[in-house]
Amino acid sequence: MSSYVFPVQTAFFIFVVAAMFLLVPWLIYGYRKDGFFSWSRFGVSFSFIFYILAAYCLVILPFPTTRDTCAQQAADTIYYNLVPFTFIKDIMKETPIVWSQPSSYLSMIQGRAFLQVLFNVLLLMPLGVYIRYFFQKRAFWKYALLGGFGLSLFFEITQITGFYGYYNCPYRLFDVDDLLLNTSGTVIGFFAAPILLALFPSRASIQAKSEQIVEQNRVYPVPQLLALLIDGAVVVLITNVLSIFTPSDVIQGALNTSIAMVIVLFFIPWVRNGTTPGSAILRFRYVNRQSGSPTIESLFKRLLALYTPWFVITIIRWINDYAFTSNEDVMLRPYQILLSLGTVGVYMLVYAVLFVHVLIVLFSRGKRSFYFDEVSRTRASRK
Repeated sequence: MSSYVFPVQTAFFIFVVAAMFLLVPWLIYGYRKDGFFSWSRFGVSFSFIFYILAAYCLVILPFPTTRDTCAQQAADTIYYNLVPFTFIKDIMKETPIVWSQPSSYLSMIQGRAFLQVLFNVLLLMPLGVYIRYFFQKRAFWKYALLGGFGLSLFFEITQITGFYGYYNCPYRLFDVDDLLLNTSGTVIGFFAAPILLALFPSRASIQAKSEQIVEQNRVYPVPQLLALLIDGAVVVLITNVLSIFTPSDVIQGALNTSIAMVIVLFFIPWVRNGTTPGSAILRFRYVNRQSGSPTIESLFKRLLALYTPWFVITIIRWINDYAFTSNEDVMLRPYQILLSLGTVGVYMLVYAVLFVHVLIVLFSRGKRSFYFDEVSRTRASRK
């Protein structure tokens, strides 16, 4: 059993790392495609990535301890089996069946050869389920047949080439029976998929919800927050570019960030009809709640509402840095600890309030707005 646990654990670690890089691009793609975040589609897509990684790791792991695998094998080692249905002979040879004794059936099921066959069938069965979900119609069973055979062949080539030539001899067997069993498992999974897919929303229902949201002109808090994060990344980029051409000091750094925020959060949406870089990627814009179009006043108020927390945090950081770097100031020295604790407390309080506010808005399911939209009387619009 441990031989299966290690590859799955490795696949999970790779998946977590990959998910960190794929999450935001996938959220952007999903929102642009559907107009909302379908968490069921998210679960299916990311579980598919994990499944492919797990299947691949189960096939290639564990690796040999040395690249010279030829030295660990006999000279007459055979690295392939091209005779189909050899697994039947292996099962009968390992655990002979006496048809008049049902107890022998149980011995056969518990035998290594039978379990190996079962593993090969189950390995790609989920692939058939995913193919059925992605293509829906039963007529696409040929895709399952070709997909299962293609992926199984890829696995077998990986084995026969010694992990693409890294090892000087193959460390696992190329077996035509694996091709047959893997492909059969994919097709079985394809036809059995409706039993599992009944638990998930169909693609037709997701499309219907997408059309309804577009018609209602609704933009939920999650895409708004994602757009704001993208805007923040653009602000950081512009700030770094400005820092190349300006002196390197604290005041100039704050001024560069302020200029970048004005450009991204006010100038660009003013020129581009209420669209910031982030909202442009997610296909919506910011408009005044009364007029239904962006106004200079509302955009400027939104800028100030976003700028104020950053400015407060910056001032707190300056005070804290000054308290610990100004050792020449004798009058300030007795109060350094209290001043530091006070600034850290205010610093944490500002972040805590913002964090709680974001959580409240996110879990309100669109019934509440972010504070900067309330102050500026703006809203996100898809039109």
